[in-house]
Amino acid sequence: MITERQSYRWPGGKGLAVYLGMNLEVFSFGDGLGAMLAPGGPQPDVLNYAWRDYGNRVGAPRLIELFDRLKLPCTALVNSETYRLTPGLAEIFAARGDEIAGHGRTNAERQGVLAEAEERELIAQATNELTQRHGIGPKGWLGPWISQSHTTPDLLQEAGYEYLLDWCHDDQPTWMKTRNGRILSVPYPQELNDIPQIVGRQREGNEFADMIIDAFDVMLEESKSRPLVMGIALHGYLMGHPHRIKHLERALRHMQHHSGDQVWWTTAGAINDHIRQSVAP
Repeated sequence: MITERQSYRWPGGKGLAVYLGMNLEVFSFGDGLGAMLAPGGPQPDVLNYAWRDYGNRVGAPRLIELFDRLKLPCTALVNSETYRLTPGLAEIFAARGDEIAGHGRTNAERQGVLAEAEERELIAQATNELTQRHGIGPKGWLGPWISQSHTTPDLLQEAGYEYLLDWCHDDQPTWMKTRNGRILSVPYPQELNDIPQIVGRQREGNEFADMIIDAFDVMLEESKSRPLVMGIALHGYLMGHPHRIKHLERALRHMQHHSGDQVWWTTAGAINDHIRQSVAP
């Protein structure tokens, strides 16, 4: 239980680590997976494809402007096909100094249904693309649709990954054994995630922002006793719309105003680094 673990603090003695997980995703036109605004018709499903495409054309740039205004870092979770289909977008996050993490090739597919050799190839293709584009390999991985096979942690560790985000089971980083070592599970949100809330539960931006504020207030108080990680998962085609981003800004400003000296605004990769370098295994 989280109440019976080793005590440690984040850099500067802070208790709550907060990061923004910005998903940069692309989809296939005419086939494949994808969140839906409304039940899709026959392919090509222009209604839903165009809705998702809005996120890269308009929503993500709008969110970048918000992050710039508030001077907030983020972890960009990047489909490798983003560089071909939405050129320049991931590069903006890299230029800001944000972390670039792996997020598969495209969100039109799941990796967990593949044979081991095919999944290894998917990870290699995505990793090579990010490495070539930025001159450094990604440390972290989030599977498209949080899809894993029985060997995904093994394959990621063997490909050089230090942490994964798929296991949304804790408020602290936890170690996972692999067949050739171990990999760190960094908390990623399923509740404070705009897809489950807005698409799945049919909540709107104001409700999502209130959830963020409520979670932050509770976790800030709890973090006086134990270190916690609070992630917020965002997609351009959801929180990047004008009627929602104003509420996201409200929530983030509330968090900044009440942070005091207790909150570490950071990236998932920096959380991984701190655990590896400063916290006894």
